[in-house]
Amino acid sequence: MGDPRGFLKYTDRELPPRRPVPVRISDWKEVYGAQDPEVLKRQASRCMDCGVPFCHQGCPLGNLIPEWNDLVRRDDGLGAIERLHETNNFPEFTGRLCPAPCESSCVLGINQPPVTIKQVEVSIIDTAWANGWVKPLPPERLTGKTVAVVGSGPAGLAAAQQLTRVGHTVAVYERDDRIGGLLRYGIPDFKMEKHHVDQRLAQMQAEGTRFRAGVTIGVDITWDDLIERYDAVVVATGAPVPRDLSIPGRDALGIHYAMDYLVPSNRWVAGDAVAQPIDAAGKHVVILGGGDTGADCLGTAHRQRAESVSMLAIGQQPPTERPESQPWPMDPTLFEVQSAHEEGGERMYLASTVEFMTNDAGEVRALKVAETEYRDGGRFPKPGSEREIPADLVLLALGYKGPDYQLMHEQCGIDVDERGNIARGRDYDTSVPGVFVAGDAGRGASLIVWAIAEGRAVASEVDRFLEGQTSLPAPVRATDRALAV
Repeated sequence: MGDPRGFLKYTDRELPPRRPVPVRISDWKEVYGAQDPEVLKRQASRCMDCGVPFCHQGCPLGNLIPEWNDLVRRDDGLGAIERLHETNNFPEFTGRLCPAPCESSCVLGINQPPVTIKQVEVSIIDTAWANGWVKPLPPERLTGKTVAVVGSGPAGLAAAQQLTRVGHTVAVYERDDRIGGLLRYGIPDFKMEKHHVDQRLAQMQAEGTRFRAGVTIGVDITWDDLIERYDAVVVATGAPVPRDLSIPGRDALGIHYAMDYLVPSNRWVAGDAVAQPIDAAGKHVVILGGGDTGADCLGTAHRQRAESVSMLAIGQQPPTERPESQPWPMDPTLFEVQSAHEEGGERMYLASTVEFMTNDAGEVRALKVAETEYRDGGRFPKPGSEREIPADLVLLALGYKGPDYQLMHEQCGIDVDERGNIARGRDYDTSVPGVFVAGDAGRGASLIVWAIAEGRAVASEVDRFLEGQTSLPAPVRATDRALAV
């Protein structure tokens, strides 16, 4: 701990400025500007280097947060990135996309605003890239063992990098035309520009990882053939099956799942020719769901110049302060104002959608909504409270049911658990010998930090399966249902 009085001298929580709303909704660049290095050092100095660092508990990766905070305070950027990379393969992703449960468990947060851990993290890795400190780490020897990783999101990429670095020959299969999974096409550029993905993929290729884009396992290659071809297989396909809303009028034109809207938009931003993209320009847009995916849709609709945007959530508005039922160091459910919310739109809570109203052409024209009331242990539309909200475009951002496992189950007989995820044991092993599962495909839709943590952990289990032992760290296990949220 370099400055034992830092948290007393610097009591304000300072984040980098967000670009002005009129400027940022005119392009697709990231919202945040660069932070003054001196401000960053002040924020790192606020870390108390606690005897029991609860931020370690709050981070599934077990990031060594007090250590790299102090290295930032000392202007040791090279030491900070080395310490950060010990536990996290892709801090440029988590530093931009993770909701930072580590900050909720920061001890300073008991009576002061917590340390800006997430901002310190992303500044460390951005500085490292800018100074050429991020180098390929190819293996010293090859084991002769081969591994197929199916899915190129954060879990699959983390597993592939770890396994490549210990000498296995790894091929990553992705059904999309580019590698990256949701990092590539599910996350708008205003949250994370894609050059961050590209530079990390270049590092992985230099280390020896092989990428196979545009290949759908189960169609182009059967699961049985893949399992026979490789010594081990890691399933990291995510949980892409969306939740639906089966109410009258659901088949109307103009109602889309969130990803059916975001993916073509992100392809267009990447310069691709997109046939009939869903465009919000001049439309009254209604987004059902108040989470991160809904916020991504909101920011995208603003940049497409929607006439109006409304976000509807069936539940109550979360509190702005930590509730007594979620004491420190728990990660509380709080009312969140993301950058997209600052840009406009209306947020409605306790809004139950009853019916999609249509015009004579079968197009959605409005939503009939009612106030949500809680009774009999459930949430129901309150009779007599119905009203209409104009809507030309409706986006369903209601969460995800789980992985698309049908072909896998039919072709290789892999088991599925009661929640519709790929069934797995404590060591990430499935019912099919030599096949492992990590990330959302096994735990259900979750946070990016959990995906990377499980990718690292499954790599150690695959290495142990292939070699009989492993030198790779295994920070988390796969069994705790309490963690699978």
